Amino acid sequence: MKFDIILAGVGGQGVLSVSAIIASSAMHEGLSVKQSEVHGMSQRGGEVQANLRLSDKPIASDLIPRGTASLVLSMEPLESLRYLPYLSPTGTVLTSTDAVANFANYPDLEGLLARIRTLPRAILIDAERLARQAGSARATNMVMIGAASSLLPVTLETIEHFVGTLFAAKGARVVETNLKALAAGREAAVGR
Repeated sequence: MKFDIILAGVGGQGVLSVSAIIASSAMHEGLSVKQSEVHGMSQRGGEVQANLRLSDKPIASDLIPRGTASLVLSMEPLESLRYLPYLSPTGTVLTSTDAVANFANYPDLEGLLARIRTLPRAILIDAERLARQAGSARATNMVMIGAASSLLPVTLETIEHFVGTLFAAKGARVVETNLKALAAGREAAVGR
């Protein structure tokens, strides 16, 4: 089993927290894990990208070759398109529909979403709305983990455990909000 994930977004969206939760969950379930990161977040809104490789065998490199990613998990629609060359022909694009239009010529959002919908396996999630309903827009990244959870080679229970671990120091209410966001994302993706 091999499952390669490109995680993409912009600074401040919690891309690396998503990667850490999935990586911790995979290691907890006995999988090999390799991760690399690109931090463009010297200012909020810069590109953030991670390669996350999961396997039941040793992994030689932390970099995902073009055309082989099982999943492009993006917090932002334009960023999902940036990494399409890495997607396997059988891979899935999972993206939030919430744009971070952080430059003057940001493309038309409806055009971007229409382009993504033409892909063979695309899942679009109104993540910020679901996070707000769960209690905080800051939990948008947890909605996206939940949406990805049925595709990942780890159990939902293990992911829930590491979401709880990540937010434990912030109190029970924050943990509860993030677990609600996780559940909302899973329901949105599975219910499609």
